[in-house]
Amino acid sequence: MFIKTLIDETELLKKVAMGDERAFRMLYEQYYRKVFSQATRLMRSEEMGEEIMQEVFLKFWRLGPKLNTIANVDAYLKVSTRNQSLNSLRKLAIENKHSQTHLLNYTEEHNETEESILLNDTRKILTDAIQSLSKQQKEVYILCHQQGLKYDQVAEKLNLSPLTVKTHMQRALKQLRVYLQDHGEIAVLLIIFKII
Repeated sequence: MFIKTLIDETELLKKVAMGDERAFRMLYEQYYRKVFSQATRLMRSEEMGEEIMQEVFLKFWRLGPKLNTIANVDAYLKVSTRNQSLNSLRKLAIENKHSQTHLLNYTEEHNETEESILLNDTRKILTDAIQSLSKQQKEVYILCHQQGLKYDQVAEKLNLSPLTVKTHMQRALKQLRVYLQDHGEIAVLLIIFKII
């Protein structure tokens, strides 16, 4: 059983190294809870834990062919999470010391970092993808995915059967995936940020 899991994981890593987003999603689904839990424990904040988790998986994806050198994904992600958390804690400590030193001269600057630009781009692409859906698919997607309603609730609200809602949702997700495949790394970010 352990050997089969190891072989499956090795195969997934090879696929992720070649840019296979589906394989990445499978590894992400398998490990994101562990990474989030460890990061949250180290940072003592769920919000910071979420940020660390996203950064760890984004760096993991960007390794590309170097992923083939990883022998144990679990151990690699644990070390990455610890290192990313420690780096963030150091950065917070420096920022805290800096802000205390310069508290009187503080002026707020709006400096968009690479991550916030990337997140904005990601949101725009997802918005464009949603706008490309049919009216019914768009309504169902927004109510289910963005407002968190169950199929039964959506069916009642739109005066449809739950089965029709499910069909619209499946078609919407399929169309969104096709749209996002044309946007490479952006689709991976959407997986990491759990937007789709």
